[in-house]
Amino acid sequence: MSELTTPVEPDLPPPRPDVPAIELVGLRKSFGENEVLKGVDMTVGTGDVVCVIGPSGSGKSTLLRCVNRLEEPTGGEVRIDGIDICHPDCDLDVVRRHIGMVFQQFNLFPHLTALGNVMLAQRKVLKRSEAEARSTGMDMLDRVGLADRADDTPNHLSGGQQQRVAIARSLAMNPQMMLFDEVTSALDPELVGDVLNVMRDLAAEGMTMLVVTHEMGFARRVADHVAFIDEGVICEEGPPDQVLVDPQLPRTRQFLQQVLEH
Repeated sequence: MSELTTPVEPDLPPPRPDVPAIELVGLRKSFGENEVLKGVDMTVGTGDVVCVIGPSGSGKSTLLRCVNRLEEPTGGEVRIDGIDICHPDCDLDVVRRHIGMVFQQFNLFPHLTALGNVMLAQRKVLKRSEAEARSTGMDMLDRVGLADRADDTPNHLSGGQQQRVAIARSLAMNPQMMLFDEVTSALDPELVGDVLNVMRDLAAEGMTMLVVTHEMGFARRVADHVAFIDEGVICEEGPPDQVLVDPQLPRTRQFLQQVLEH
């Protein structure tokens, strides 16, 4: 059996610089007769930030959800640190522990405090002691600028603060990479900056990140690579200054013009 299809051991090996953190090969996804992803190839190197942009319904979120198999690919391969996670012998629970994901909606438990939300998965999934989970939780809340709101429940936090709690919850699991799915699109404009600042800090610290976003300024300043996807196909990709400033395709130029007009 080749290296790329070797079943996952009880824990993932540490990232290797010669193997992409995320690699999509001919990724396809259909819902019934509707083919949403039409053979997508993509590589995210360890420590890289890749931003995926495109119009609504183009397949961006579906692509992201296939990376940790929240959606089951119809065809192709999804490789995490060289391991094909679509292989039947892959221990998906082990792989998912190393992939943090933050959604458009915050998905916080309303009856728990901010700290309680950050502690829960640590206790249930990683089996950390209450003291360790609490210590890590406070560290992560401090990292996103919310240590002073640890005892507040979500209804006492703004949308931007709730999203930062969701990021802290993912970071507390010590992921090797982070997936962000339009995490600012549900926020009031004045709350977006604090969330993007946290993401910029993570990028500066070397976190591997795959980001679906409509924030073109963030993509231009932070991304190592930008991919424009439309109708389930990557139409154009490259460095942000190329794709966002000097796009080669009329469809890319049209999309960016529409985004800037809004």
